[in-house]
Amino acid sequence: MAQNQYNEESIVVLEGLDAVRKRPGMYIGSTDSKGLHHLVWEIVDNAIDEALNGYGHEISITLKNDGSVEVEDHGRGMPVGMHKTGISTLAVIFTVLHAGGKFSSQGGYHNAGGLHGVGASVVNALCEWCIVTVHDGSSIWQMRFEDGGKVIGPLEKIGTSKKTGSTVRFKPDPKIFKQTHFSFSKIAERAQEDAFLLKGLKMVVKDERGSELREHVYQYEDGLKAFVEEVDKDM
Repeated sequence: MAQNQYNEESIVVLEGLDAVRKRPGMYIGSTDSKGLHHLVWEIVDNAIDEALNGYGHEISITLKNDGSVEVEDHGRGMPVGMHKTGISTLAVIFTVLHAGGKFSSQGGYHNAGGLHGVGASVVNALCEWCIVTVHDGSSIWQMRFEDGGKVIGPLEKIGTSKKTGSTVRFKPDPKIFKQTHFSFSKIAERAQEDAFLLKGLKMVVKDERGSELREHVYQYEDGLKAFVEEVDKDM
């Protein structure tokens, strides 16, 4: 009986985002419903970090008819200039693991909810497609990724705008996840928790998948005090 050999040929080096697709559980815990919704939390947490640092106080999460989800914030807008690595900074954020402003001491983030720096790139790696739109105060920029995080064309200027913020829309890959249906109630519950924890933050959750739009809005000026009052109502 032949024995399995363990030698230098057994060691495989996965390049880029291949590691995420090969072992998604290492990054999002699982490929069931919990892991699926973790994709949303990763992008929402990035938006919350902007709010924590005083940039934008409204975040919208929209479940789309085509099975995708869109997260919009009104922060500073992700950087769109050329990175020192020679590619667009937006491409770096969404295609390179452990790339983010949370590691820098140059003023990216004074406060951050997560420090692993893999959120956006991991989400991108596990999706059929992902579209990122950035408003930088003068222009609107857009970049598209497909097939597990591959860049589809260059960063494009698609218009002008005086507002700032980032919008990330993505569709999970059914080759990765056991099911790709997002739960409106689960996302709304998490959004409400975030609104309780960061007083004044406005969280808007929309569901466009049915015949009628469903929408929940959460905003609490008293933060945790409002949370205690909500718990008391259920007792």
